This record gives sequence, C-alpha cells and structure tokens, in this order.
Amino acid sequence: MTHQADIDRLSETIAAQGAPWNAIDAESAARMRMQNRFQTGLDIARYTAKIMRRDMAAYDADPAAYTQSLGCWHGFIGQQKMISIKKHFGSTKGKYLYLSGWMIAALRSEFGPLPDQSMHEKTSVPALIEELYTFLRQADARELGMMFRELDEARATHNQLDELRLINAIENHETHVVPIIADIDAGFGNAEATYLLARKMIEAGACAIQIENQVSDEKQCGHQDGKVTVPHEDFLAKIRAVRYAFLELGVDDGVIVARTDSLGAGLTKQIAYTNEEGDLGDRYNAFLDCEEVDPSAIRNGDVFISRGGKLLRPKRLPSSLYQFRAGTGEDRCVLDCITSLQNGADLLWIETEKPHIDQIAGMVDRVREVVPTAKLVYNNSPSFNWTLNFRQQVYDAWEAEGRDLSGYDRAKLMSADYDGSELAEQADEKIRTFQRDASARAGIFHHLITLPTYHTAALSTDNLAKEYFGDQGMLGYVAGVQRKEIRQGIACVKHQNMAGSDIGDDHKEYFAGEAALKAGGKDNTMNQFAA
Repeated sequence: MTHQADIDRLSETIAAQGAPWNAIDAESAARMRMQNRFQTGLDIARYTAKIMRRDMAAYDADPAAYTQSLGCWHGFIGQQKMISIKKHFGSTKGKYLYLSGWMIAALRSEFGPLPDQSMHEKTSVPALIEELYTFLRQADARELGMMFRELDEARATHNQLDELRLINAIENHETHVVPIIADIDAGFGNAEATYLLARKMIEAGACAIQIENQVSDEKQCGHQDGKVTVPHEDFLAKIRAVRYAFLELGVDDGVIVARTDSLGAGLTKQIAYTNEEGDLGDRYNAFLDCEEVDPSAIRNGDVFISRGGKLLRPKRLPSSLYQFRAGTGEDRCVLDCITSLQNGADLLWIETEKPHIDQIAGMVDRVREVVPTAKLVYNNSPSFNWTLNFRQQVYDAWEAEGRDLSGYDRAKLMSADYDGSELAEQADEKIRTFQRDASARAGIFHHLITLPTYHTAALSTDNLAKEYFGDQGMLGYVAGVQRKEIRQGIACVKHQNMAGSDIGDDHKEYFAGEAALKAGGKDNTMNQFAA
C-alpha cells in the first residue's frame, strides 16, 4: 500500500468514528504508521530473509554481487553504520549487520568483559538483535520525519516542484532495516537449548543464524587454541533445531550458516557412533590419531575402536579429549561443509588462520565438486595481521619468481621501515581487492569483519584522550571530532535530533496542536548547526 493510499484509508476510518475522532489527522497517523513500518521482530525476519535469498541468487548469477557487513556491538553503532552507508552510497543494497558472539562476551555481558567461550548470558544475544533493530527503525522514523517536515514547508511556501519531489521520495523510501547474520556460537547447550535460543533470536528479528561445530561447553574463539569439535550427527541435530525454529515462526526462507572450526581444531570430545563401515560416524573417527594395539597389552581404562579388522587405541589426553591426526584439518573441513549443506545449511563459514585466497579456494573447489552452489560467509578477521600476512604473501610470490629480495627481511616485514616500499604497496593493493578477488575465486558470498567497531571505539577514544587531556585541551575535541562531524556531514552532530527530539516534537503537535510545548524552538542550540 502506498503512503497516500494509507492516508485515504485512515481518513475513512476516522470519519466513520464521527465527532469523537475529529481531532485525529489521517495524514499524521499515516506518517506515524510509515515511521513504524516493522511492528515486530518477526516482520523484520521475514522481510530480511527475502533480501538475503535474493542476494544469494544474484551472487550465484554473478560473483561480483557479493555482500558485506561489519560487526556492531550496540544499536547506535549499527544505526550510524547504516545511516553512513545510505549517505555515501545511496542504498543499503548488499550491506548487512553482523552480530558477533565475541563482542557480546567482551562488551555486553553482566559479568563484565569475558573471553569468547560462550560464558555470557544467552539472553544477551536476542537482546542485542532487538536493540539493533530498535535503532534501525528509529533511523527510519528520523529520516522520514525530516522528509515530512520538508514536505510541509514546501506546501506552506507553495513550492509544487519540491512537493512532488518529496512525495516521490517518501513513497520510495528505503529502510535502514537490513539482514543481521547472528552468531549463536555452538548453540549454548544441546539441540533443544539451540532451538530455544534460535527461536528467541528469530523473534527479535534475525533472519540468518550462524552456528559452529564446536563443543558447547568447551567453545573457544575461532582464532584461539584448544578448539574441540563434535561428531557430525551432533552438529546436524542443531542445524535441524534451527530450521525447526524458523519454520515454527513462519520464516520459511530463514538462512542457516554452518561454520566449521575443524581447520584449527585438533581435538574431539567423543568418538562418533557408527553403524557400518564408511558411514558418517566412521568417517569422523577415521581422522582420529590412533595406534594399533596388541590385545595382550591392553591397559586398565583404555578405549578402543576397530578399523579394518585391527584394534586401535585413539590418542586420549588427560582432559579425556581425543586427538585428531595432524594434517587432517582441511579434509575435515571439506567433509563438514558437504555434510552441512546436504543436511539443511544454506551457507558455509570456514574459519581459517590467515586470509589466503588459494587456501580457501582449494577447500571450496572440493566442496563444489559435490555441491556446486556452495557459498561462504567469510570472516575478514581483525585477529589476522593483514599487513604482515599480505606482505609475506607478496614476498613469497616474488621469491618464487626469482626476484631480488635482499632489501627485505621476511621476518620483519611488519616494520614501518617497509611502509611505502614496492612490496608494501603491492600487498596493500591485494588487501584492497581481497573481497572482490576472493568472491570471484573462492565462492565467498558474504564478507564480514567480526569486531571492527570494538577497535574503532578504542582507537577514536585514544585519539580524543591524547588531545583533550593534553596541550590541545578543548581544541582536541573541536578539531578532532566536532569540526570533522560538520565537514563530513555526520548526522549525529545534531545529537538531540538523532536521539529523537524532533520526532517527539512532531508527536506533541499531533497530540496537542498549538498547545504543544516543543523543544525545537529558536533557542535550541541545535540551530547553531543548521548551516
């Protein structure tokens, strides 16, 4: 329904109520309704799931149509990101939000800062989804409110050209509400716990849930040591649990991202159940580091498996965890990916230890031999030293070409001494085109940075603290923050407007007419930023 059609329908509704509703203005009510387009989280989940599905189909047709997101730890950060994207690029198409379990643990837990080990409250995950969408919906309300004010001004001054332009802009308004890929870690328990949490996340607005194949109670950050995976059937039960949650809530096209940490995980908590040779459990167990055992040399407490008619003792650590054979990580990743896609996952996530396109592509090529449409969500992680990694990649390529490298020390390529060198410039160019190149070669549909705003908050705070508490004093804030906000057109320089004061004034006028006591008069200091 168009905005004008909604006004007409509300006019009929109000007229039908007679005199008691005479003071209700249909256009004002329609404006409020448009400013509150998404009334529940499920409305958002259903809307954004369709966006993701369209984007996935577009990527299948053209790998240049990859999508991107940044991890946001607060609703305001997510809101400002989307406002910035609309300002710079005119559209939110292909731009999502990422909700990082790492940042929830580090920044949003009532326990205070925690490591990324699923120790934070389950409820903090759906709570952040709801918070992000609250702020994105408010961004819609604010932007539309300013357009409505401009429309009123155009009408008051009889500027018909502006009036028509604004009516068209209002009718074609693009929302700030975009898909969120939300991290459910390893499910916070068994499959039932996974289902219950997934349901809360979907009800809050999540259309895409990312789940990893680690043990819930041993979960580690993907870039830390000590990761422990689970047998495939355990993980597949959780994928099914998430799908059931989507279907129960009517989000039939919800997206499941299956993440494998097997590349860096050398341990498993349990030996997989197997019915027959070559089944999924048997293939999982085939990666265990085992030694053949003489039945006469059995020790008390030993655990055994049989394979090919031989009795084998899996290597068991004092922690009771079992060890995989070294060098099997990529093979395990490939099997994880194929199995997940064959059992209901929509997208893959392979957690790697470095951003290397050939490494990623090598695994994806193998997966696509079985599932040709396999696509990745990839973590462009701040845990990688991007500068060092890509300088080393260029160094190695030059070495293979036989180039003279006497001016470089591979072990010290991070040094500022190399900034501006030919090698550093080529490395930076590879970093610049990494997302485009990896999407074309390695099947990456979605690129995200898990915790960029964690780092930007720390960096900007450090810069302000250094200047404000130093010799620059107040100039440290004015020159380093406020003047840049003004010059760059950062919307929140008018922080009262951003926080909703103008929306509140509009509502006061709707409710009380000329009697409204409004905050946005001539003495409001926000007017100093009008220019």
